[in-house]
Amino acid sequence: MSAASSQSWNNPQDEVAHLRDLLERANTAYYCDADPFMADSEYDQLLQRLADLEAAHPELADVSSPTRRVGGAAIDGFSSVRHARPMQSIDNTYDLDGLRAWAARCEKFLGRASSLLADPKVDGVAISLRYENGVLVQAATRGDGAVGDDVTSNIRAVRAVPLRLRTTAQGSATRLEVPEVLEVRGEIYMPLAEFQRINAERSARNEPELANARNATAGTLKSLDPAVTAARRLSFVAHGRGEQRGGREFTTFSAFIAALRAWGIPTNSESRACARVTDAEEAIASFERRRETLPYAVDGMVVRVDSFADQEALGSTEKCPRWIIAFKYQAERATTRLVRVDWQVGKGGTITPRAAMEPIWIAGSTVRHATLHNIDEITRKDIRLGDLVEVEKAGEVIPQVIAPVVSARTGSEQPIHAPTKCPSCSSMLEREGPKVFCVNPACPAQFRERVKWFVGRDQMAIDGLGERLIDQLIDAGIVRGFADLFRLDASAVAVLTSEAQLASGKTSQRKLGDKTAQSIVATAAEAKGRGLARLLGSMGIRLLGVTAAKTLARAYPDLASLQAASAADLEALPDIGARTAEIFVQNLNSPLVRAAFDDLAAAGVDLTSRDFAAAAAGAAESNGASALRGKTVVLTGTFAGHDRRTLTEMLEGRGAKVTGSVSRKTDLLIAGSEAGSKLDKALELGVEVWDEARIDRELSE
Repeated sequence: MSAASSQSWNNPQDEVAHLRDLLERANTAYYCDADPFMADSEYDQLLQRLADLEAAHPELADVSSPTRRVGGAAIDGFSSVRHARPMQSIDNTYDLDGLRAWAARCEKFLGRASSLLADPKVDGVAISLRYENGVLVQAATRGDGAVGDDVTSNIRAVRAVPLRLRTTAQGSATRLEVPEVLEVRGEIYMPLAEFQRINAERSARNEPELANARNATAGTLKSLDPAVTAARRLSFVAHGRGEQRGGREFTTFSAFIAALRAWGIPTNSESRACARVTDAEEAIASFERRRETLPYAVDGMVVRVDSFADQEALGSTEKCPRWIIAFKYQAERATTRLVRVDWQVGKGGTITPRAAMEPIWIAGSTVRHATLHNIDEITRKDIRLGDLVEVEKAGEVIPQVIAPVVSARTGSEQPIHAPTKCPSCSSMLEREGPKVFCVNPACPAQFRERVKWFVGRDQMAIDGLGERLIDQLIDAGIVRGFADLFRLDASAVAVLTSEAQLASGKTSQRKLGDKTAQSIVATAAEAKGRGLARLLGSMGIRLLGVTAAKTLARAYPDLASLQAASAADLEALPDIGARTAEIFVQNLNSPLVRAAFDDLAAAGVDLTSRDFAAAAAGAAESNGASALRGKTVVLTGTFAGHDRRTLTEMLEGRGAKVTGSVSRKTDLLIAGSEAGSKLDKALELGVEVWDEARIDRELSE
């Protein structure tokens, strides 16, 4: 035990306060100041001493104690959080000409050049940390930019994230003013050394290795067990500002970043102030030469206008602020040997080739597999088995085979041919252009992928059923068809291994438990009533996606009437062609699909159409009284009182057709806050524009 904790204390309260302060200062020194003063072993000893004291004196409990980082009880799921300010994405460029064009646009709009700031684009998961009076109260993922998942329990387990902001300046007694509300945007990431450690342990246990550090980070944050997050030693770096109330007013982003450092929040020491765009170009070139030596993955440099006033003046498009751009470095390439081609079966029966290769280290991870796209691409590139091939990570995430190294051929390489039989069910395959299909609806591999799609948030939304749990249910014979998801027995589900434990790779694996299992069963029961459109769009029926499912559900009141329709009937509907109509009729009336629908009905799933009733109600309005009926509508921006899906459904219920882009066929644009290029185009074309208050009035009538 260190001298810091072995001294005499008058009471436990004083020792607890001392240990909490000491441990948080150690975290700040390590993650924020890059000046550690304590060995890991000493930190662990002090942390254990604090935990023992808190256990012996529960009246001293504090949600911000460093002991809360080691992981509390597993949670049942994540609730949704609406961001106080949208978390927008950043526009990209892959060359210096694009960077210069962006800078020129900013200068033209402002009428002058503006100072810039360049900092590394850490490859992680975007997060928003909310502090109230200096205490961390909430952490949320980006989600769709407007609404994310509350992952506070997991973020508390990340030592790099301060639970309380520092209120005195480092090395002095100067008091620091802390805002009443401060939202810090940043990146949660997995250090490369930690990623390699985890994969080495998984390899030793003969378990599949994690694909890359970013995906591993995302999977860790989705864990329902904070102990998994604590064990994976994630880190954090700040790179943006959300809501702020009270405290000092900042005029520049660089001043804001300096304040974050003073408060104990990690920022990137590689940030560079740039008086002009040529300085940013130099920073980009200089950093590229060093980025491979850093302890974390980086895929580019972010360049932004430093002045907050200039940022406000430049504004945003629908998705991206105009005052910031990400320069993305060219994807890293490496060469390795192509050993074999695995043909994988998707939920729609598409057979896609995946390269199995000798392992190589590229862009922060060990790569053993890469996409080959399709048989036409393989032929065009003349890729052969046994070739030495160039591999690139597209967007630094998805590995793909770029080309063979023809000069390295020995003559032993073999041509690659598309399979003629399904690798899962041995059915004969069909060819359509560059794609190869298994058309057997009973194909086991297709079914497995369809079930994983079926339970997704944007489909039937059965929360808690991740991919690994689906695999366990199918492998155990509990789920043999979609309807079995609605007959799940909580006791059978409770003994499955939790998704979090499978992700962690622990040898002593925790079961789901009764509470989580009951929650899954309850969500499945709720999903029975989602209606025909959601059901059709969730089953993975070929060509039958969300838009087509809504079109069919608006035209037919229930499944029986839809199955009775002819190809000519369906072809008469909007956006459904002759070939698509034939495929729909064929698939919807196939014996296996009919049996699946019968089984779903027997399990109590609603096969009637909510959309038909809404469309009929709209049609019944006298003289087409709804101002929305028959209108082509586009949504843009962020809406305070609605999420996009709900608002779209409400508009479609009034007889509108909601599309994604503005054109001369658009009748109405509904613009929320942060509306961008779509609003500009609508005004240019003379399209009528409503704000959120106007659409609320229409929908309430």
